[in-house]
Amino acid sequence: MKQNRKILVIDDEAAIRKFLRVSLENDGYSVFEAATGKDGIRECTASRPDLVILDLGLPDMDGHEVIRKVREWSKVPIIVLTVKEDEESKVKVLDAGADDYLTKPFSVPELTARIRVAERHSLPTNLNETSFKSGRLEVDLAGRIVKVSGKETHLTATEYDILKLLIKHAGKVVTQRQILQEIWGPNSVEHTQYLRVYLGHLRKKIESDSNSEKLIITEPGVGYRLLILE
Repeated sequence: MKQNRKILVIDDEAAIRKFLRVSLENDGYSVFEAATGKDGIRECTASRPDLVILDLGLPDMDGHEVIRKVREWSKVPIIVLTVKEDEESKVKVLDAGADDYLTKPFSVPELTARIRVAERHSLPTNLNETSFKSGRLEVDLAGRIVKVSGKETHLTATEYDILKLLIKHAGKVVTQRQILQEIWGPNSVEHTQYLRVYLGHLRKKIESDSNSEKLIITEPGVGYRLLILE
C-alpha cells in the first residue's frame, strides 16, 4: 500500500516537518513539505498527495480555511495536528472537512496507525463495495442484512441508517452533528440524547461484552468512530 504513496506535510515548524519527513520516509512514504497555508494549497494541487498532514497554527492562514479550500476540489484524506484539546476545536476541524485529528504531542505509531486507517478508507476499490466486514460484524449493504458471528441480527430502520453512515466513514470520526443532521434532519442537531439512546441499542446488537471486540468507539464530546477489525 505504501509504495509510491505521497504525503504532504503542511506545518510552519521546520523541526516538526523534519521529524515527520524522517519518520514517514523510514516507513516507505514519499514526503512533500509546505510551511504556509498558501504554499500547502499550491503543493497539494501540484503534487496530488495521497494524504495531507496539516497543522492548524499556520502563519498566513487559518488551518480550517486550508481544509475548506482543498475540499472545494479534492477528497484527499486530511489529518489535522493541533495543540488544542477542547471538544469544540476537534468538532470544528471535522466539520470543516478533516478526516481525523491528533493532539500534540503525539507518537509516531499513533500517527502511522491513523494514516493506515485513512488510506483504507480512501482506496477507490472500496467505493463500489456492497458489503462490509469488521470483526464479527458483516453487513450486506445491498440487501440491508446485518449478521453478527454469522447470525442475522434485526436492526430498526434508524439503527440501520446510523450503522450505514458509520460504515460509509469507517475508521473516521463522525461528529454528533453530522449524524443528527443526516438521520433526523438539520433541526435536530441539539438532540444528542436521541443519538445516545440509539447508539446504545445498536451497540448491544452488534458488539460482544468483551472490551476487545468493541466496534463503535466514542470520541467524548465529538462523535463516534466505527473500527475496522480483522
